Amino acid sequence: MLFFFLILGQAGFGQKPNAYGLNIINSQAEYLQSVKTDSNNRLVEIKNFIPTIKLDIRYATANNFAGRQVYSEARAFARLPVVKALQAIQKELNNRGLGLKIFDAYRPYSVTVRFFDIASDKSFVASPKTGSRHNRGCAVDLTLVSLKTGHELKMPTPYDSFAPEASHDFNQLPKKVKANRELLKQIMLKHGFKLLPNEWWHYDFAAWKHYELMDIPFIEL
Repeated sequence: MLFFFLILGQAGFGQKPNAYGLNIINSQAEYLQSVKTDSNNRLVEIKNFIPTIKLDIRYATANNFAGRQVYSEARAFARLPVVKALQAIQKELNNRGLGLKIFDAYRPYSVTVRFFDIASDKSFVASPKTGSRHNRGCAVDLTLVSLKTGHELKMPTPYDSFAPEASHDFNQLPKKVKANRELLKQIMLKHGFKLLPNEWWHYDFAAWKHYELMDIPFIEL
């Protein structure tokens, strides 16, 4: 029994909420304990689980709305059930000559804080007061690519655009662009994701509430 309580203490389960009253897993020991409790809590590296998926991790470059590199590594992680859903989506798309490209997935909470400070339009970034579903490993930013050419299908805007055209209800677009957006939407909804109204590229795993906010860097996963 004493050993059990020592493990809990080392894992940080007694840590205090942050300044916004949020409980955030920010130690590797606490994260590993959560995985031991429920294997679905595991953050899986998407490329290892789905080798054919394409990555374009923009926050590991300066090619993003912040105009600076935020991630030290171009890697993408998500909770195990999220990655299994993406695997099913990739298989279905491959049968149609298409595939997924990931721009971002799990995002440490500290990065969300930085983004909120940087962003000129706060409606496009999560507030540190609530955290992001990216911080829970339950959100993905993505698009569709052609297997034949490797090129992205034409969408309403580039990734991370703050323009009105990025919204799902913006319809003054070419038919093909609307069809591509709709295809991505329908296949994501079919496999247990929900859309974010003002970002065509962002999808939340429907069961995101079951997962805790995290601030574990990629190098520790």
